[in-house]
Amino acid sequence: MSIQIVLGSKSDLKVAEKATAVLKELGVKYKLSIASAHRTPELVDKLVSEAEAEVFIAIAGLSAALPGVIAARTNRPVIGVPVSGTLNLDAILSVVQMPPGIPVAAVGLDRGENAALLAAQILSLKDERILDALEGYRHKLKDKVATDSREVDG
Repeated sequence: MSIQIVLGSKSDLKVAEKATAVLKELGVKYKLSIASAHRTPELVDKLVSEAEAEVFIAIAGLSAALPGVIAARTNRPVIGVPVSGTLNLDAILSVVQMPPGIPVAAVGLDRGENAALLAAQILSLKDERILDALEGYRHKLKDKVATDSREVDG
């Protein structure tokens, strides 16, 4: 089981690093590629058609067409991550306003880590090991909140 992460450009790498850090922590396999929906549509087609991944994460800013283009070419789940920039609303709306029949799951602006977690949750439906890793991840979040609370309570 694996995840294919596709960035619209190298400038999206910081958001992708959030996703890859979570996937590494969970022990989930992934592949990272750069392919532009507008500048290299043939490469996007090739990546999607040849991917062995069960879930796609598409990270893009500006018009953020990449998640929708990938979703139009596969029946596997696609998670879109809009990337912040000067026109944040454009990227967000491009990811969430897909036409009927071509869904893209959307996470918040620059939330690569949430995309990784959602992809892992999808894979965990068939893989108990990933489910266990997700439970451990949530436990760490809970512990951090408790620690933070103790620190501010004095």
